[in-house]
Amino acid sequence: MTNPTVVLVHGAFADATGWIGVISELRSSGIPVIAPSNPLRGLTSDAAYLASVLAQVDGPAVLVGHAYGGALITVAGAAENVVALVYVAACVPDEGESLDRLQGSFPASSLTDSLKEWTYPLLDGGSAVEVTIEESAFPSVFAADVPADVAGVLAAAQRPLAAAAFTETASAAAWRTKPSWALVAGADRTISPEVQRFGAARAGAVVVELPDASHAVLLSEPTQIADLIKDAVRATR
Repeated sequence: MTNPTVVLVHGAFADATGWIGVISELRSSGIPVIAPSNPLRGLTSDAAYLASVLAQVDGPAVLVGHAYGGALITVAGAAENVVALVYVAACVPDEGESLDRLQGSFPASSLTDSLKEWTYPLLDGGSAVEVTIEESAFPSVFAADVPADVAGVLAAAQRPLAAAAFTETASAAAWRTKPSWALVAGADRTISPEVQRFGAARAGAVVVELPDASHAVLLSEPTQIADLIKDAVRATR
C-alpha cells in the first residue's frame, strides 16, 4: 500500500529543522514527508498558507502540528485530502476559539512572563507586534531536556510569532471529522500540559504522554513522535 504524505508543521519560536530526527525516522520507514516553513504571521493567514501546500500534495496527507502548529492543522486539516491529524505538545482549538481563550481557561505557563516584544512593518505603512522568548529564559521554558549548547543555538535562532496569532479565532475544527492522535509533553513550560490534555481529550485523540518531556520534545524524543505518526499512517492507509 502507498503511504500518505506526512506534513510536519512547526510552531512558534522554532523552524522546520526541529523535525530533523522525526524526518529521519519516517524516511527510514519509507514514509514520504515534507516540513514546510510556517510563516507565523497569524492563524488565518498561516492556515491558508498550509492549505495551499496541502492542495499541491499528491494523494492523502497526515498533518502533524507542534505547539502553535496544532492550531494550524486544526483549521487547514479540513482539506479533503487530509486523512489524520497528529498533535505534538500542541494547542487544539475548537471552531470559533482563539489561543488566548483556550489557554486562558488554565493556569498560565512560564511562557507568559518570558515574552519579548518586537515590531515589524506592515504593507500599509503601519506596524504590528511580534514576540519571541527572552533568550535567557528560553532553555528552561522551551528546551529543558535538550543539551545546553543546543538550547542556546535554538534561543538565538528562534523565529518570532505575530501577536495577532493569539487572538484570531479558528475558522474550522478538523478534529471533529478526522481521526486524531496526540503526544502530551508532561514537563512542558511553554504550553501547559493541562491545555494539551484538554485539547486532546476534546478531540477524542489517541494520547501518548511523556511525563518528562519539554516543549522541545520533537528534538528530545523524535523516535516516540515518529512512532505515533506511524500509528496514524497505518490506521489510515
